[in-house]
Amino acid sequence: MRLPLITPILFSTLLWSLVGAASWGFDDATVLIHGKKAGVGGGAKEKLVENKALPEPIVLGASDTLKLLLTTKEGKKASRPHQAFLLLCEPKSNLDTSFPLSVKESGKGKLELSQKDLPSQFLTAKTLSASLVIASFGTSKPYRSPAFDIRIELDPSAPPSSVEKPLRYGKLPEIHHIFKSDPTSPPKIITLVFTAAVVVALPALAYVVSFHEKQYHAISF
Repeated sequence: MRLPLITPILFSTLLWSLVGAASWGFDDATVLIHGKKAGVGGGAKEKLVENKALPEPIVLGASDTLKLLLTTKEGKKASRPHQAFLLLCEPKSNLDTSFPLSVKESGKGKLELSQKDLPSQFLTAKTLSASLVIASFGTSKPYRSPAFDIRIELDPSAPPSSVEKPLRYGKLPEIHHIFKSDPTSPPKIITLVFTAAVVVALPALAYVVSFHEKQYHAISF
């Protein structure tokens, strides 16, 4: 039995489909919690795996710093994407915000995060959901998947933070404009007085002009 030969066109199509099926992801990912009182390497440390969130939440204290280290890759090759950020979401209100990673050309990315970087609404939440988002231009499939949860532990001695109401755009109360009244004419008596003064002054003005013209001609001759 003879097997059909794969033509160059079919081979090119198969190769293109394999290349086009590449997707973004990450490798060598680690999340660390470093506190001021902890020594070098003394904080919590967890390894992250693609498409698999950590089973237990990460505790972020008032003086802690969360450090995320990873290498972004396109397919199997380390590469720098157009976008790479950690997306935090408060499940109860669906409020979310993103923190971009600093990624080098080699694909090595880093992010540092503490409570002071979080919105005030997040500090009152019990748990935050953290997802990794990696995407870029081209045909490669973007990556987005939950990575871990964060449990916020506030400083009990610190005053409670006040949550500012978010700015919302909507219908405002009706504004009633007060326009100036239309201009009115002065009293008729004042108008008549000024009109009479102008009429009386016209003959005198004409006499003065005529007198000066006669004087000018007399001097000229």
